[in-house]
Amino acid sequence: MANLQQRLPENVPGDFFVDSTCIDCDTCSQLAPSIFRDHGDQCSVYRQPETVAETRRAMMALVACPTGSIGATRKHDAHIGIDAFPMHIGEDVYFCGFTAEASFGGWSYLITRRDSAGGNVMIDSPRFAIPTPGHTRGHVVFLYKQKFLFIGDHPAWSPTRNTLTAFRSVAWYSWPAQIRSMEKLLAYDFGWVLPGHGDMHHDTPEKMHEHLERCVVWMKTRN
Repeated sequence: MANLQQRLPENVPGDFFVDSTCIDCDTCSQLAPSIFRDHGDQCSVYRQPETVAETRRAMMALVACPTGSIGATRKHDAHIGIDAFPMHIGEDVYFCGFTAEASFGGWSYLITRRDSAGGNVMIDSPRFAIPTPGHTRGHVVFLYKQKFLFIGDHPAWSPTRNTLTAFRSVAWYSWPAQIRSMEKLLAYDFGWVLPGHGDMHHDTPEKMHEHLERCVVWMKTRN
């Protein structure tokens, strides 16, 4: 539970707040970007919810926070947030919502399928996937329906640059191997990138291919 006595000074006054136990996983700023923002090393509330829909999003962030760092001064029904998960993304793909500190707030996903099609699939560390070493030696991504690319921590969508990016500082295994893995993905079509951390993004396969090409070129300048 968040501690009001540890409320970060960056929070605006009001009901919802983030305390100093925040690990900056950005789950809250992705689920409720109109309420929470990353102010540097942690996240905080920059605008209090004003509508039922915004309160619902704030509660989704509260229950999904891996460290329980989000709190409220007023009593809210936790099921407002709990019952919103799994959150629909597109077709039969959902975001599960409940994250864990052990994975630094890593995101997991659910694909709902009929029993005749093999049943439901949980996407976290999928058994059948495209090998993409770089971030770690055993990193994989999973492509579903030639549409949904579950990218783990391989590339990432940058809302600042409005394109795909990657981070050499967290290429724990090999940056050159990660570049080769990115080039491998150019052979595949996809319209969604669904990360282990950070922003989801959707565009046409053609646009996503352009973003991926641009990212590979950019990565090679930092090789």
